[in-house]
Amino acid sequence: MERTLPNPSRRASDRPDPHGVIPSGQSAPPEQPERGQPPLHPSRKSLRGLDWFIFFVADVQTGFGPFVSVYLTAQHWTQIDIGLILSAAGFVSLIGQMPGGALVDTARSERLVAAIAIAAICISALGYAALPIFPLVLSASILHALASCVLGPAMAAISLGLVGHAAIGERLGRNARFASVGNGLAAAAMGACGYLLSARAVFIVTVLLLGPALVALRMIAPAEIDPERAHGATPVKRHSPPTKPGALMQNRPLLIFAGCLLLFHLANAAMLPLMGSALTMRSSRWATLLIAACIVVPQLLVAVASPWIGARAQTWGRRPLLLIGFAALPLRGILFAVVSSPLPLVVVQLLDGVTAAVFAVMVPLVVADLTRGTGHFNLGQGIVGTFIGIGASISSTLAGYLSDRFGTPWAFAGLAAIALAGLVAACSLMPETRPADDTE
Repeated sequence: MERTLPNPSRRASDRPDPHGVIPSGQSAPPEQPERGQPPLHPSRKSLRGLDWFIFFVADVQTGFGPFVSVYLTAQHWTQIDIGLILSAAGFVSLIGQMPGGALVDTARSERLVAAIAIAAICISALGYAALPIFPLVLSASILHALASCVLGPAMAAISLGLVGHAAIGERLGRNARFASVGNGLAAAAMGACGYLLSARAVFIVTVLLLGPALVALRMIAPAEIDPERAHGATPVKRHSPPTKPGALMQNRPLLIFAGCLLLFHLANAAMLPLMGSALTMRSSRWATLLIAACIVVPQLLVAVASPWIGARAQTWGRRPLLLIGFAALPLRGILFAVVSSPLPLVVVQLLDGVTAAVFAVMVPLVVADLTRGTGHFNLGQGIVGTFIGIGASISSTLAGYLSDRFGTPWAFAGLAAIALAGLVAACSLMPETRPADDTE
């Protein structure tokens, strides 16, 4: 390690006081990592490992999307039983957000937490494929939901622990790109396996992807993941008393952000399913193909735009990009209400790619800003995730009621109004969260 020799030409008044007192007329020097702490610039191997880990994790999780309903229907399950399974998984995922984040904050090895979560997901996949009876499938769905509650925070924690707060925006943008590409390729591959082989093959493919995911995770050097930064603490806080977890519930900007996201997902979650129902009634022959296009095209936009958004967040700040993401949703709802031709609807769905690209980067980034120095970054993600889950879980029921009572165009208009309320709340209440000096 290179050592810095003392400079005898420096005046005594310019030298920092050994007790931490800054000479008059001088500003505080930027914080430096303490001796023996991991560097802020991790190795290329670790960063590549994180890239591929994000990619393969997206592959693994994709196996538990719409394929579950298709598989259970093929096994002659009733829609009531399928609904019970999906509802149980959704409920466990909702209540597990905050405990999952707190668990990641408590753990001293985020890699180990992530590895256990992936193994749990693969065990869940084997449960689906092995014997599709209600008790086993229910257990598998709950296990998958619990694993997902810690896997997302663990990936964000590894990212923050590797690069620190100063570079986390660009890192999150890169994460979103690899996740989007992984989601798209996995959906296509699993769909092809389900069509050519059987619906059960989807879950076997998920299990086979466990190996590459764990190999990629192993590439990330554990010594390069700073455990304090991974939990939202900064070097200056290492010898300070930790912030109590309950203090986050008094963090006004964090709760405002969570409330705005609740409104956003209350409006957003039901838009694509509602549009799918409308397409089926207008053109049932092309509905499946058009819905597939509405899923894939925004993912391509996310893959292209996310790194750019991460870079701009470091220079523009968080607030302008957040407002762009919030503004795209009411516009999308209004256009869905007035556009009836199928192909233009796919073009309108590009706005979903805008919001997905923005929030894939900005949600963990803003949470990292607001929990910086507390040591509870992952608990903060859990709080925000709980609000998101509440909004998303109510959205479909609300949209269904509006559609049945007033018609589909008015349902889209109602969702657009909720989205506009979220935009107004974000514009009037949400502060800029980027630190003035974003260095560590």
